[in-house]
Amino acid sequence: MKALRISKPGGPEVLQVADVPAPEPKRDELLVRVRAAGVNRADTMQRRGHYPPPPGFPEDIPGLEYAGEVAAVGSDVRHHRVGQRVFGLTGGGAQAEYLVVPETLALATPEGLSDVEAGAIPEAYITAHDALLTQGSLMPGETALIHAIGSGVGLAALQIAHAIGCKVLGTSRSPAKLTEAVTLGLDVPIDVSRELFDDAVMRATHGRGVDVIIDFIGADYFERNLNSLATKGRLVFVSTLSGTEVALSIRILMAKRLRLAGTMLRHRSLDEKVAATRAFADQVLPLLANGAIKVPIDHVYPVAEAAVAHRRMEANENFGKLVLEI
Repeated sequence: MKALRISKPGGPEVLQVADVPAPEPKRDELLVRVRAAGVNRADTMQRRGHYPPPPGFPEDIPGLEYAGEVAAVGSDVRHHRVGQRVFGLTGGGAQAEYLVVPETLALATPEGLSDVEAGAIPEAYITAHDALLTQGSLMPGETALIHAIGSGVGLAALQIAHAIGCKVLGTSRSPAKLTEAVTLGLDVPIDVSRELFDDAVMRATHGRGVDVIIDFIGADYFERNLNSLATKGRLVFVSTLSGTEVALSIRILMAKRLRLAGTMLRHRSLDEKVAATRAFADQVLPLLANGAIKVPIDHVYPVAEAAVAHRRMEANENFGKLVLEI
């Protein structure tokens, strides 16, 4: 089969389409003919040699999400059939013509979604749902602050929060991305290249703060995140682009009764991934299926142009998802 391979750790130029052995499904697995696979920042980190996949997944083939159709099934598979369209999460290897996945992690693709749309959903929307609702306990009527609002997970979190009736504040250094996010339901755009976001949060909430913050930045934003939270607020870390080491005043946690949490899907156990997938399927997938939430697609590239997609992502030029057609 053809697969996108990382020939050695390095820049986008190390990505090559190559012939590799096709996988075979075990008793409880599906063999999926992949048609589309989303590109995620984890792929760029894996390419540079900084984010190895979990045990059992290829180190040289990136890809955390896929959409396609079932090509073969293991002997113990009961709920899927050959030819059925499916999509979902995987620990790696999705950017190839064929992929094996546990039956329990595969979701049926709704009729109204294309493979490109479905391939852009799992990592962003399951992560956003887990961060907002499972880890952050966001409730209808509350207020959320979402950093890096133009990213795939940021936009997914915005749409989910908006859909359940929450007020959403969002940050970006790009005025254009903020303008686009307003069309998807962003209530308060905050340009962090022009103002401190904690000041903007307090103005927008009349000094109360927000109930939940979804953060991708980490160390550089930590203190201002704590300042921005309301009493009983929740701060959820999805990524730490500026670093992981911070100084924490326990007093502010006690005084505000704050809760800090983090989420990382890739290295969770299979049972935990299944639980997160099923919770997403129950609460968010119906909104995607009926068009209440639409997946923002930035660009679609043939797999041979994966390096272009990586360069676009690393330059923070994309608004929404980058997708490879396999």
